Amino acid sequence: MIKKSPIRILLVEDNLNLGFLTAELLETEGFEVKLCRDGESGVKAFEEQGFDFCILDIMLPKMDGYQVATEIRKNSPNVPIIFLTAKNLKDDKFKGFDLGGDDYITKPFDEDELLWRIQAILNRTSITIPTTQNQIMIGKFCFEPPNQLLVIDTTEQRLTERETKVLEVLCQNKGNITRREELLEKIWGENDYFAGRSLDVFITKLRKYLKADPAVTIENVPRVGFLLTVNHQ
Repeated sequence: MIKKSPIRILLVEDNLNLGFLTAELLETEGFEVKLCRDGESGVKAFEEQGFDFCILDIMLPKMDGYQVATEIRKNSPNVPIIFLTAKNLKDDKFKGFDLGGDDYITKPFDEDELLWRIQAILNRTSITIPTTQNQIMIGKFCFEPPNQLLVIDTTEQRLTERETKVLEVLCQNKGNITRREELLEKIWGENDYFAGRSLDVFITKLRKYLKADPAVTIENVPRVGFLLTVNHQ
């Protein structure tokens, strides 16, 4: 039986390094994270995919965090929102709370503090906290890397060790391009023609396994790499 899906967090942060570090921190805690780097893409991602929790920077290109929160609140009045920002003025905080923000954290922030604040908000809501870091939800699939297992409904597919490693790296970069050289160097230990052909074979196998859920795709990005996406309805 498939376990409950992890909590899905929308993180909108235009600072690339901070965004990646924050996303990695949350993912190690069992959350599923979508990182967007401007306000418009954040709103679009929320409208297309829906999320359980939002962490929004204020100073964003195209549309600031307050505007993003306003758009999110139009159709999702109860989704938790944390504003994460360098602005520390009282008026800015009041504006964030007036727009329905659940909390407000000033940069630079302590990683443990962010996690505790998320935890505190989750404790006040009906959202269930992820129970394990050994399972990764991919659409309707439950992927268990330690057991080399891919499960959908009552169907189980046992993966080879290398299939497992390829899929795990794709999941770590879900929604973002995974470069071919990253896969080859991490898993094969070399980046040459024969390893590349072998990688293509494994990608083909994984696509075959994942076709049971049409929302899950592994897109080939020519001369760059692969993109694992889940098109939520």
